[in-house]
Order: sequence, then structure tokens, then C-alpha cells
Amino acid sequence: MTTPAPPNSDSVLPAEAGTVVAVASIIVSTFLTAVGNGLMFAYIPLSLAGAGYAPSLAGLILTALSAGGLIACLVTGALTRRVSHARAFMIFSALIILSNAVIGGGVNAASWISARALYGFAISGMFIVAQSWLNDAVNNEIRGRVMAIFYVAYVAGLGTGSFLTGQIDLASATAPLLGIAFAAFAILPVGMTRLPLPPPPESASVAIVRAWRISPVGLVGMLAVGGMSMMVAGFTPIHVAASGYSQVEVALLMSMMPLGSVLFQIPLGWVSDRIDRRIVMVATAILVALAGITAGIFDGYALLYIIPIYLVWGGTTESIYSLSNAHANDRASKEEMVTLASTMLFAWSLSGVIVPAVATALTAVFGTVAFIYVAVVIAIAFAAFALWRISQREQVPADETGSFAPLAAQTPLPVDLVTPDEELELAPQESR
Repeated sequence: MTTPAPPNSDSVLPAEAGTVVAVASIIVSTFLTAVGNGLMFAYIPLSLAGAGYAPSLAGLILTALSAGGLIACLVTGALTRRVSHARAFMIFSALIILSNAVIGGGVNAASWISARALYGFAISGMFIVAQSWLNDAVNNEIRGRVMAIFYVAYVAGLGTGSFLTGQIDLASATAPLLGIAFAAFAILPVGMTRLPLPPPPESASVAIVRAWRISPVGLVGMLAVGGMSMMVAGFTPIHVAASGYSQVEVALLMSMMPLGSVLFQIPLGWVSDRIDRRIVMVATAILVALAGITAGIFDGYALLYIIPIYLVWGGTTESIYSLSNAHANDRASKEEMVTLASTMLFAWSLSGVIVPAVATALTAVFGTVAFIYVAVVIAIAFAAFALWRISQREQVPADETGSFAPLAAQTPLPVDLVTPDEELELAPQESR
């Protein structure tokens, strides 16, 4: 008799893989990456302002970052299919390290634009891989809790990184070096994980017309929030730095804003699970607009007034992202899930490129405050569209909606990186 060979550790799910402990490596890596992300988001506009560059350059760098993210949405599936999830994660980590190394070489407009475009590509690809890997590793009973922990870890990392910006010397290369260190540390948990690798992914197609037929409000919501999230999260440090706030004040504001995502998404999601989500989306968009208008009115006031305004603004903006995704999923059949998610991701990414570019052009004319009113106009337009759709169609009964899951508007949706058969198994049966 011969002893059977042990199963391949990369193809058999270990017994503990259905627990949070089993996926902790990916979550820890995500947190570490987010710390570097928050650090650099605050460091770059402060450094550019200190070096005397016009605020429009920081806006151009933000647009380049978004463009890199859009490219990642199109090629991450093919890369992962070629090298596997674990190696793809490490490749993206290496690119983040390279990007931060370029930033650490000193302020240079052309090199920084290229570096942040590379960073946008890497960070988007990394999160697509991480979320897809988590979705494959856990079962339906705990998937919601695991993904919630994943997003909370990301938000906590952003806040931590922003806070660190206020504690370092901007005249030195400390911030880029810390960014490199956190990206390097993020590789270690994934390198040591025992989670099995998912099967090779298959790319899903982008079908705007089909997504429109499934959920017009969901699709338009994703188009709206792609730009709004970049306005609020990306242009806030640019604006407050140009307005003369100190390094510590900018860092404190940026570290507090992620709390809004935690404070608003859960209660708004709870309500949207019980009534037509579109009503909640309209109310949330109105809150975004009101918070933006208030931010404009109190622009230049003491930080004591600014922090709660931006906390509400950021939290309500993030909520539109989650609500749009949940509403679209409510109306999709199992067979439509893969194409819908891919299309929503594309819409979010495309808006994240176009809207910052428009805001950057307006900044050159009206100053950095222009981003506030761009975000307000988008929020009002989306609220009007959603109200119009409500008037055209019957409301969706609460018992026909799925379950809301909190999401971060600065991370891509988990799409393209599971096979269609698996995607169908993960998706709940929803009524259209």
C-alpha cells in the first residue's frame, strides 16, 4: 500500500480559512498599505505648497493617480491570471515602493506626476486582488463581517497615516521613507499567509447599456461618487494647505475625516435595507450638497468648525458609494453580477479621472475652493436624477432588497478576479 500524497496547499482550503483569523494576513496588509496611503495623501500637497508650486499641480497629480487606477481596472485581471493573486499583490506592493522612492527624490513636477500615476495603478490593482481573494476565501455566513473588517481596517489606516503627517519633518524625506516601509511591511503578511490561491480569474466585460437597464440610479450613483470622492478626499488637503492651515492642522483634519465613513455608512445602510434605497440615496446626496455648501460658508474658519463639517461631508459621500453598489445588486440577477460589477467599477474609475481634471482646470481660474462647488453640483444633479427615477418607477419593496455592506469609496469594487461560476455562487438571489 502506498500513502496518499498530501493535498496541494494552494488548492485546498484549510479548515481555519472560514474565520477572520485565517484572512487576517490580507487585512493586516491592507491596513499597513492604507497607512502609507494616508501619509502620502497629506504629505504631497503640503510639500508642493511649501515648495511654492501652484495648487493646480496637486490637482493634476491627483488626476494622474486616478488615471493610473483606471488602467489597473482594465489589466489587473489579466495580470493576476498570469501570476496568481499572491504574486500580483507583491508586484503591486513593489510598484508602490518604487513610486514612493521617486517622491522621496525631491519635489519635481514631472516625476511626481508619473510616480503618482504609478501609485494609482498599483493601489487600485492591490485592492482589487485583496478583495477578490477575501471573497474567495470565506463562506457566505461570515463574508459580510470579514469585508466590514477589511474596510474598517482600510479607513483606520488612512486616518493613522494622515495623523503621522503632522508628526514628521516635511523638509526631509521621512514621509516617503515611511511610505516605503509600510508598503514593504505589507508584503510580509501576504507572503506568509496559508490561504489557498483562488482559481485563475476570467475578465468580465464592460456593458454600460446593460448596467443602465439593470439599475440607472446605481450606475449614475457610481459615476457621481467616483468624482465626488476624489473631490472630497483628494482636494481637501490641497485646499486647506493652500489656505494657510498648518501642517499639524491639515494632518488632524485628514485623520478625522475617515471617521465619517464609519459613523454614517452603517445607519444609512440599516435604513436602506428597510425602505427603497433610492430614497436614502436622495437624502444622502442632499446631505452631501448641504455639507459642501456649509464647507464653503465656513471656509477659512478655525479647525474646530471645519472638522465636523468635513467629517459629515466625507462620510455621506462614502455612503453614496455603498448605497449605489447595494441598489444595483438588488436589481441584478445572478447571471448579470459579473458584468454589472465590472461596469460599475469602470464607471467609478472613469469619473474619478474626468472630474478631478475638470476641478483642476477650474482651480487655475477660481482657486482651490472650486472643488467644493464641483462636488456640490454633482451631488445636487444626482439627487435630482434619483428623484426623477423614483417618480418614473414603483418603489422597490424592502423585502426585495439585499443586505447593505459598508464600502470605502477610495477602494475598487471586488470584480474580475473570480471565475463566473464562483461569482454566481457568491451573489445572493435578488429580485429585479
